[in-house]
Amino acid sequence: MSTKIYCDIADLHQIKKFSKKKIVEGFTTNPSLMRKAGAKNYEAYSKQILRICKKKPVSLEVFGDDYLGMKNQAFKITSWGKNVYVKIPVVNSKGIFMGKIIKQLNNKNIKINITAVYSAKQVSKILKKINKKSKVIISIFAGRAGDVGKNPIPEFKKSLSLSKRFKNVKILWASVREPYNFLEAKKIGCHIITIPPSIIEKIEKFGKTLNQLSIETVKGFLKDSRKSNFKI
Repeated sequence: MSTKIYCDIADLHQIKKFSKKKIVEGFTTNPSLMRKAGAKNYEAYSKQILRICKKKPVSLEVFGDDYLGMKNQAFKITSWGKNVYVKIPVVNSKGIFMGKIIKQLNNKNIKINITAVYSAKQVSKILKKINKKSKVIISIFAGRAGDVGKNPIPEFKKSLSLSKRFKNVKILWASVREPYNFLEAKKIGCHIITIPPSIIEKIEKFGKTLNQLSIETVKGFLKDSRKSNFKI
């Protein structure tokens, strides 16, 4: 099974560029990426993204912090396009499991991407709330877990095993830190990995030999030493 690459970005210029790449099969965003991209009006900016990316799946996140807030935002977001996945956090800022809204949206046949997931235990709770028909992505944050010294691989393996009986569920590797994460995700059978543009460009260059890398590295050191006119 091949692991699909989604581009994790909100910048309109980058979305235009990467939407043309065959290697990119979808897009994910979040409120932080939107802010970084300079979005002022969430709805208007999201619709600009969807005008660029009309066919590939695009995940757009709610930012409400309770059931009603998420519900209202989710129904609006899903109406913006047929290729939209509504991103719902697994818990709110108080740590309350958002199972009620996950179940409701799933039963309404709304495509959802459940985000900020870190454990197989959370995945198990999610799977108890969904049917086996409506499309669901579960985004597990590998890089952020690694940042605090936690190994995310066992959580992915357990989650993939738990989700096997759900053909409508895709497990997504989120918060990529380096190009090699793509190979790790492929090795364990992750369905999707979402990657920033700079790392996608590095993945496109896969295939260089270790000897080539040695020569390129030394050339870089030599070039910089000459530019600085270093002498000993």
